[in-house]
Amino acid sequence: MRKIRQVLRLHYESKLSRRQIAGSLGLSRDAVADYLTRSAAAGIGWPIAEDIDDNTLEQRLFPLAIATKTGRKPEPDWAKIHQDLKRKGATLMVLHTEYLTEYPGGLGYSMFCLRHQEFMETLKRSMRQIHIAGEKVFVDYAGPTLPLTDRVSGFVRQVQIFVGVLGASCYTYAEGHLSQSLPNWIAAHVRMFEFFGSVPAAVVCDNLKSAVNKASRREPVVNATYQNLATMAP
Repeated sequence: MRKIRQVLRLHYESKLSRRQIAGSLGLSRDAVADYLTRSAAAGIGWPIAEDIDDNTLEQRLFPLAIATKTGRKPEPDWAKIHQDLKRKGATLMVLHTEYLTEYPGGLGYSMFCLRHQEFMETLKRSMRQIHIAGEKVFVDYAGPTLPLTDRVSGFVRQVQIFVGVLGASCYTYAEGHLSQSLPNWIAAHVRMFEFFGSVPAAVVCDNLKSAVNKASRREPVVNATYQNLATMAP
């Protein structure tokens, strides 16, 4: 039996983080996140209604994706689809292909995307971020690498993708690098600023080694060269 009730109690009543809940119950953080996502989609919070026992709770969160007697096409488990999208390289198109492997007569891709969007609208949002135009640009090396083939030799190398996104407009700059070295990191910023035609008030990066020497929530130690770039930017 899944530990759904315990997860909900520790999340809503004890206010524990997903990491703490996972450690306390001997679960993975992905499993904890899956339970919370499914419960939100099913409209189940805390405390759980007295008439919902553990078997009913599990059936509500893990319904079988089967066709009804009315002939309606079988739908996937949307909560699972939501979690699977967090996998590296996962897209709705990939997950739709996997779904059709199990249900060949299932939903078409357009309807699959529409139903997923409808499911997303049922989820509760815990935080809404509002970005001011020109205030922040978010930078990182994102996603899987891409192959780069030499036209002469045919030798294939993997390329790291640098991405910079303006917070308010989502206007995006991207370029490929052979490594995440400091020179590549700094040069990418310079070209990104030139592409945008301006320098945002703040550059927000993850704890990339080329940018942050020591990660800290309160006092991170930023690479000196990276700090100089921020100081010199007009």
